[in-house]
Amino acid sequence: METGRDVLLFEFENGEVMVVGCDSAGGIGPKPLDKVKVDGYTLGKFTARVVLMEVLSTAAKPICLVDALSVELNPTGTEILKGLRDEGEKAGLDPKLAITGSTEKNFAVEQTGIGVTVVGMTKKELLKIGVSHPNDVVVAVGTPCVGNEVVPAEKEGKTADTQDVVKLLSIDFVHEVIPVGSEGIAHEIETLAKCSKLKFKIADQSKVNTKKSAGPATVLLVTLPKAKLGELKRVIKKPINTVGHLF
Repeated sequence: METGRDVLLFEFENGEVMVVGCDSAGGIGPKPLDKVKVDGYTLGKFTARVVLMEVLSTAAKPICLVDALSVELNPTGTEILKGLRDEGEKAGLDPKLAITGSTEKNFAVEQTGIGVTVVGMTKKELLKIGVSHPNDVVVAVGTPCVGNEVVPAEKEGKTADTQDVVKLLSIDFVHEVIPVGSEGIAHEIETLAKCSKLKFKIADQSKVNTKKSAGPATVLLVTLPKAKLGELKRVIKKPINTVGHLF
């Protein structure tokens, strides 16, 4: 199935849809040549979070997570796996049965590399892609952060996460959710509009830079009726700013 999202959709004859998402990171981690220094656990958590949020936002239920780690198993790989498994549990995955992968077993590695793939399943009629409405507002949940900004912002409660996606999708007046990554808010607003065959207008950028990278999906875009904006802010305790509207 065609989609403007960063996922692949495969429709089966019984009406089920398989959703496949992936993400990677390089030069981020605890190795000598890494450009951004973070521990393995943090790297695993955020890399898994990006993919899980992509798949969850379509209304698919993740069924497995596969990691490709370009590091040795111990100690770096083990730490990364802890982060992957903890984030997977938040999305409903059994870390013992639904997470698998591989590590580098032949060579010493001086720079960290990681790839993560998540597979999810849903029904075609439940897909949350291209279901935004004319006159919806588009709000950003979370603050765009990248590189060394990410961990401090998360500690301050300024970044979106996996649990936010789950909560947002349970709200009946939320029409669509899409994670924002390195291409920024403005790019994802355009994606939302195209999928729903609508046009869009970017709002005042004084509070949020819509061109800035949101790194490991530190922002979620949400479409909803303008009248429900106050109610959303009472439910979601993250920074929320209007960044555009659809027409």
